[in-house]
Amino acid sequence: MKYRVKYRTAHPGRNAAALVLGVGLLSTLSACSSVSNLSKERVANSATSVEQAEQTLGNSEQGAVELQQAKDKLNGAKSALDEGQGNEAERLAAQARLYAELAIAKSQSADARTAADEVLASLDMLRRETERSMPTQR
Repeated sequence: MKYRVKYRTAHPGRNAAALVLGVGLLSTLSACSSVSNLSKERVANSATSVEQAEQTLGNSEQGAVELQQAKDKLNGAKSALDEGQGNEAERLAAQARLYAELAIAKSQSADARTAADEVLASLDMLRRETERSMPTQR
């Protein structure tokens, strides 16, 4: 009795399909892990916003906490970019930009409040001088 051993021969069509499928899957996975240019651009724009806030605030204490939060968020966004986490980088970049804008707004609000207080003090002084110089009417 002779036994015939049947071996499977490779089918060129199946191998080609498997190869195409594998390459497609690999490229899809690598595309998911890469960071888009849009993400990089948004982080760069947030960095510009933080720099502008730093220049606007100068040594002002008003908005300093928000400016620090903006810097922290920006650093987180840069780290997320380095790790290939585009969505997280964009989210943190948006938060950094908003904190930078808030820091500027607080600083400008404090400046406006100081200017308003000075005007009110001047008006009060003028009112007192006017009352002193005018004879009282009876």
